[in-house]
This record gives sequence, C-alpha cells and structure tokens, in this order.
Amino acid sequence: MHGLIVLYDLHTTYFPRAIEGISTADASKRLDTKANHIAWLAGSLVQERFELAQIFGLELKSASHELFADHKGIQADVTYPSLDVYRQDWEKISPLLRAKLLEASDEKLDEVLNFPGMSFSIYEMVSFDTYREANCIGQIALWRRLLNYDPINYM
Repeated sequence: MHGLIVLYDLHTTYFPRAIEGISTADASKRLDTKANHIAWLAGSLVQERFELAQIFGLELKSASHELFADHKGIQADVTYPSLDVYRQDWEKISPLLRAKLLEASDEKLDEVLNFPGMSFSIYEMVSFDTYREANCIGQIALWRRLLNYDPINYM
C-alpha cells in the first residue's frame, strides 16, 4: 500500500491545483467534441473517492452524488456543480479515506467485490482508482491548456 499512498497524496494535492482558476463556463466546455468536460471529470473523480470510502465503512455522500451514482457518464442536459463544490468535497473526503487506507488490513484488502460481469479484490479496486485519478487529473491538465489556462503547478 505504501506506493499507492504516495500516489494518493500526490493526487490529493494535484487535483485542487488542476481545477484552480477555471471558470464555471469553461468547466462545461467540450469544444465541439464528445470528450468529458472538466466539470464531469472533476465530479467523477470526487465521487470515486466517496465510493471507495464507502467500501471502507465511511457512510458519506458527495454533494453531487446523484449526478455520478452508479458510474453515470456525462449527461448533456445537466448543469454540473461549480468546481468549488468539488474542491470542498475533495478536502472533506481525502483525509478520511487516507486514514482508512492506512489502517486497512491485508484481510480487508483481499476481500472480493462482485459487480455484474466482474469481480476483483479491494486492493485491485484501490489500485485501479489510483490509476484513474492520475488519468482524470491528466485530462483536466490537457483541458487547461486547450482552454488557454496556465498549466498545473506541480510544485
């Protein structure tokens, strides 16, 4: 888990930097593509931390839970919350989930999660979510440049 916690901590600091300064209007731009916009990427990223926290026994929901429940994809006719709402939820869930990850036993991490058509261990779920966080933050970083914002400050 040590390597995953290191990445978790990096993502915890990179996400607020990725969304910093982006206007609400720009967060919903898709630039005539079918790509997921920043508001959806940010919300789905936050939602995944809340869902992972539930696996570890934290019964909390994000402010935008209904928009992302059951891994809902982007919805064209929806006005997504401001990036500040996502940032607040991120700041709320991140330390709580981190504590749960640090205290997770091998037995807990070995538990198998069953979903329609697939199953995997909680450790594999944490690993995938860690990968996905990097992916989503990278997509937001690209959107920053496409929308003429400064790049993410990684320092």
